[in-house]
Amino acid sequence: MAYDTLFNFVYQVFIKIGCTEEHATLATKVLLDADVRGVDSHGVARLSGYIRLWEAGRINATPDIKVVYETPSTAVVDGDKGLGLVVAPFAMQVAIEKAKVAGTGWVSVKNSNHFGIAGHHAMMALENDMIGWAMTNASALVAPTFSNERMLGTNPIAVAIPAGSEPPFVADFATTTASNGKLEILQRKDADAPLGWVQDKDGNETTNANALKQGGAMLPLGGDREHGSHKGYALGSIVDIFSAVLSGASYGPWAPPFPAYVPMPENMPGEGLGHFLGAMRVDAFRPAAEFKQHMDNWIKRFRAAKPVNGQERVLIPGDPEREMQAIRQQEGIPLVMTVVSDLEAVGEKLGVKLT
Repeated sequence: MAYDTLFNFVYQVFIKIGCTEEHATLATKVLLDADVRGVDSHGVARLSGYIRLWEAGRINATPDIKVVYETPSTAVVDGDKGLGLVVAPFAMQVAIEKAKVAGTGWVSVKNSNHFGIAGHHAMMALENDMIGWAMTNASALVAPTFSNERMLGTNPIAVAIPAGSEPPFVADFATTTASNGKLEILQRKDADAPLGWVQDKDGNETTNANALKQGGAMLPLGGDREHGSHKGYALGSIVDIFSAVLSGASYGPWAPPFPAYVPMPENMPGEGLGHFLGAMRVDAFRPAAEFKQHMDNWIKRFRAAKPVNGQERVLIPGDPEREMQAIRQQEGIPLVMTVVSDLEAVGEKLGVKLT
């Protein structure tokens, strides 16, 4: 489907629920950025989920997003239950402005919602010759190593680093073996999940992509202890602490669930989901031009690394998304029928046509 067609539809949906034109435009851009970059699990396939959260009163379409605590290089932002698609860019801009003055800026966010792909927010820093960081906690779907209780979210981390003549280095990854969105894609296709993605309700490994619906859990990056799942567990924990314990959001098993039909946890210790955004001015460490020259050198050398037995070439983080973006900007965004049906149902409910 053409980008402009999808953009207009999603924008009108956000307008219908009460978003300002500015917020509707920004939320649409962030959401479609996922689809354009090939991260289909976090694009328009998520739109109906946001609308259900709004219907349940868990998303405020007209939030008063504000800084509630700050120092010269740090801040806490209260998202006022707004769309994370809007709250996170606000917080990242605060981090960038602080970095302009102090060299680095770090912002922890509370009272927010799902913020789309982390990479979008991290990449905001690039145009200022800054390194960007973005992470968020999420619905508790992940069992720590040796547990069969859901305690953490997929808790992604993104880091965007500018280069010179080469494209930027952009790492954007879940701290689980796979994101929940990829599991949802398998569910739509009625396909099995690879071993190491999920476990059943008793903690046994399984290929059942519907394991979560049957009391199972997702697994930390690594899958099991022998393959380093304790490291994925640690990474997910760091994201949870930086995003939520630091800001005053709800953390661990109390993180608000994304599906609106799932009851909110009892005795929640904080407000909403949390994010953590950071911006580091390159010239706070060395001249930006000099750094970017060496980043080019780093990238070129890694691209030239000898592949195993002449197989696929060595990639730089961000390459697959950048290459997919070039294709989809020209050919449009492919949508599976279940997502199209979902969008049409949202449109019918709100009086917006998908055309």
